[in-house]
Amino acid sequence: MILQALKEYYDRKAADPESGMAPPGFEWKEIPYVIVLGLDGIPVSLNQTYEGEGKKRRAKRFLVPQAVKKTSGIAANLLWDNPEYVLGIVMKGRLDRVKEQHAAFRKRIAGLGDVTDDGLASTKKFLKREDKEEMLQGFGEVWEQLKKEGSNITFSLSGDMGIIPERPRVKSAFIESNASQDGGNRSICLVTGDHVVIERLHAPIKGVYGAQTSGANIVSFNLDAFRSFGKEQGANAPVGTTAAFAYTTALNHLLARDSRQRMQVGDASTVFWAERANDLERQIAEFFGEPPKDDPDRGVKAVESLFRSIENGSFRTGENEKNRFYVLGLSPNASRIAIRFWIVDTVAGMAAKIKEHFDDLRIVHGPKDRDVFPLFLLLKSTAVLGNAENIPPNLAGETMRAILQGLPYPQTLFHAAIRRIKAEQSAKNKRTGRQLENVTYPRAALIKAYINRSTRFKNPNSKEELKMSLDECNTNIGYRLGRLFAALERIQQEASPGINATIRDRFYGAASGTPSTVFGNLMRLKNHHLAKLESAGRKVFFEKLLCQILDGIEAAVAFPPHLSLEDQGRFAIGYYHQMQRFFTRKTDDLEQTTKQGEER
Repeated sequence: MILQALKEYYDRKAADPESGMAPPGFEWKEIPYVIVLGLDGIPVSLNQTYEGEGKKRRAKRFLVPQAVKKTSGIAANLLWDNPEYVLGIVMKGRLDRVKEQHAAFRKRIAGLGDVTDDGLASTKKFLKREDKEEMLQGFGEVWEQLKKEGSNITFSLSGDMGIIPERPRVKSAFIESNASQDGGNRSICLVTGDHVVIERLHAPIKGVYGAQTSGANIVSFNLDAFRSFGKEQGANAPVGTTAAFAYTTALNHLLARDSRQRMQVGDASTVFWAERANDLERQIAEFFGEPPKDDPDRGVKAVESLFRSIENGSFRTGENEKNRFYVLGLSPNASRIAIRFWIVDTVAGMAAKIKEHFDDLRIVHGPKDRDVFPLFLLLKSTAVLGNAENIPPNLAGETMRAILQGLPYPQTLFHAAIRRIKAEQSAKNKRTGRQLENVTYPRAALIKAYINRSTRFKNPNSKEELKMSLDECNTNIGYRLGRLFAALERIQQEASPGINATIRDRFYGAASGTPSTVFGNLMRLKNHHLAKLESAGRKVFFEKLLCQILDGIEAAVAFPPHLSLEDQGRFAIGYYHQMQRFFTRKTDDLEQTTKQGEER
């Protein structure tokens, strides 16, 4: 199913001349160095093709014959390769092996036959020369850089805009040469169902984070334990040469560094595409990925556009109801690639699940906070020290799968958020020395989303348990105690302005886990703090607020000895909601309490 979907994607893109998809037998390859030759085979210049600076520095991509599968043996690419193959100069290998590599490179070119092409003729003349290295030394700094890097090289004819492998007669000769090589084993292709020549070694897949830089394979059999009925390598999972080229080319296209259809989710390199062209396949990375620095609101705008599209019905068209949408998560596994997750849905179904995820995350926040979180920021908020390296490797993939399949979020994600809140109840910023906020906006949004999804999964008739903002009708003991704790902390802050450490810094963990151990003492202390308030109106406001909160708590369970983990999450949301109410309605509260104090 995966390989079939990838082949269909290749066929769709190959039919579009503007897609940049490589034709059969070719690939787009970054070639950092180009030797420009005259008609006599003498090098005219040695050009670097790098563009950009720093991390954005990249070599230009050229359409070249597809790379051969290299193992421990000698195998040369056609008209491009590293300096040992192209020039016969020793970089890492032994002199005798380098000579064999260079001979293989020249033999591969000779295998094209008698091709009447000035560019190919000049290349052959250059390769026959014994003084190739001496001639290239004249290009000074560029030559030294080439030797240092050992990067790929190809050739160009002086006066041409392109490279020699792109010349029409050379391309035609290569295609004819490939077509004549039909001597492989034939079998039923598992992808197309046709009786065709089977690919022995599939092309490597590049761009999977953590895998070998030279590429790794999805289909690979290199040990006896993986083989069946005496079959070797690709014969164990027969895929035709055309289908193998199509699926590997499509996947490498999706995984390319400049692809808008890939995203890194933890250790899972995730790609996505539709059966037929659709905006969603280009937008999904903007929904979950970190926005670019030059356009920090891109993710917010993309999500808003999605919401509008769903609300006006444009995503519920018959086309989108039938158009299948694919999500593939890949992670490294030694020399192979492991399938982390594979999700198939329709465009309309996938769009609805993404909208549901962002709906679940919506919670009241400060005016400067963004409305939409990239998935990376959510996961980072649960990691120790806020360091992305401390995110458990499987967590990101499991979270993404839950989002795209409409399932409850992983329990480990919820547990991690609760642990970080407790661990940071008394943490300080090393630079400023100020107390850190433990129930942060991302953690509160994550906890709310987890509880609402979990509740909805158990009871489909329940749309949500926790509201976006303060819910004065919510009588859950955890939620009410969270509100009460926030009110007590606010009273303390106003009674002792500029206090270094509040009750949150000392008692949050105990108050949310074992309320009966601390709330009795906190309720007694609040009388002392209320007495210190200078504003009579403010004192009345807090007394009424405490009564309103406590009215929703049954006397028998006022301060229970223990709160379940989910109730600890509700405690965090109650605390967060009440604090946000203090911040967002501070002006209104002051006006109201001043009036109440004057009337009293």
